[in-house]
Amino acid sequence: MASVSRDTNGTKRVLFTDGDGERRSVRLGRASVKGAESFRLRVEALLSAKELHQSPDAELSAWLRDLPERMYARLARVGLVESRGKAAVVTLANLLDRFDAAAAVKASTKAAYKQTTDSLRAHLGEGTPLASIAPAHADTWRKAIAEPVTAKDDDGKESTKQLAPATVAKRVHVARAIFKRAVRWGLIASNPFAELRAGSQSNPDRAFYVTVESVRSILAACPDDQWRAVVALSRFAGLRCPSEVAALRWGDVNWERGRLMVRSPKTAGHEGHAVRVVPIAPELRPILQDLFDRAEVGVEAVVPRLRDPAMNLRTAFGKIIAKAGVKPWPRLFHNMRASCATDWVERFPAHVVAGWLGHSPLIAARHYLQTRDAHFDMATGGTGGGAVPVASETDDEKSGAKSGAPEAQNAAQHPPASVRGDSRESSESPCFAGVSQADASEREGTAKPESGRYWIRTSDLMRVMHAR
Repeated sequence: MASVSRDTNGTKRVLFTDGDGERRSVRLGRASVKGAESFRLRVEALLSAKELHQSPDAELSAWLRDLPERMYARLARVGLVESRGKAAVVTLANLLDRFDAAAAVKASTKAAYKQTTDSLRAHLGEGTPLASIAPAHADTWRKAIAEPVTAKDDDGKESTKQLAPATVAKRVHVARAIFKRAVRWGLIASNPFAELRAGSQSNPDRAFYVTVESVRSILAACPDDQWRAVVALSRFAGLRCPSEVAALRWGDVNWERGRLMVRSPKTAGHEGHAVRVVPIAPELRPILQDLFDRAEVGVEAVVPRLRDPAMNLRTAFGKIIAKAGVKPWPRLFHNMRASCATDWVERFPAHVVAGWLGHSPLIAARHYLQTRDAHFDMATGGTGGGAVPVASETDDEKSGAKSGAPEAQNAAQHPPASVRGDSRESSESPCFAGVSQADASEREGTAKPESGRYWIRTSDLMRVMHAR
């Protein structure tokens, strides 16, 4: 504990006992009572940080930085701080190295982080003192990564490249998180990247709807059952490829109930989202059955080929697409999953589709759902006319007999069981389950149980379209 002492001549000083038990004092001069008390509290904070071998927090660091040299020297003489000449300067490299060491994420996420940290090192300089980085530096960094750059290939040919807006947004989000961590660690007083505009991480220019007809042609061109399963699981079950397809085991297939238990490495870190259940669509079942009938005894993996780390999945799939005579599309596997989501959301309630895909309805609208020409035809009367609400179970019950899709209909009537057992809790969730409590309150009353249909507020659609 520290205390304030008043000398006979009216000056004040702060008295304290250091870690060695010695009595020390810091002269304050003719300070006011309020000023002396404020100084005393900071001396106690410095004593506590030193005793616990911790760095001063952001507020205390800022106070020390702005302290006049004469008063700072008095603190250094009594061992509360290091002298400014000897104090280690925290650089950008120190922060980035510490952030990398503390990041408990998957290797793929670390690789994405590295793209951001490499650009920060290149633009701001590794040796730049962290305290000297200002919002203006953040603005120039963002401008630099968004501008086109000229690069040369091995033959010396020049080409112009530019990061997509979604990639720029992702890097801005990572940079803000890095400097936010620096504030929490007490390395800087404020985050210079806090107000930096990121933009949307969705990229509608790379969205593509993969038709069922194209998939059938590709399935016919596949060299074996394993490749047919990879394509069908991505397009008709919405599995992430390769992570979720590679993790699928024969024990996860419930043939009787027409369901797959999917383990998701991407969402495993989020409580309650490590496993989800999806329906086995009629297009998928015969492909899985053929693969199961030919599977080697003792092999648990549904697609053992994906366990080979040397396999270039994208290149091999591109050759199959070319063999089928189909024009390749951007983001080969992502857009098959997105196409599956688009089909599902036209037939089933939003909260059911979100559960099958493993994310919230708003994430689906922002990154997966696509507007097709058929939607315009339906709206203008080209194929029936009129605006069509999101279909519910009632609509599917009426169309199920005509479509010949008993498994999909059964899955809509019986939502996936949770990991803890055959719970029906998801069937009682609101249409927008998975979003925040505030969003849920705002959307109260959007479900229309008397009509068996689910409607989406105009404000929600406008918010999603604005994000795009």
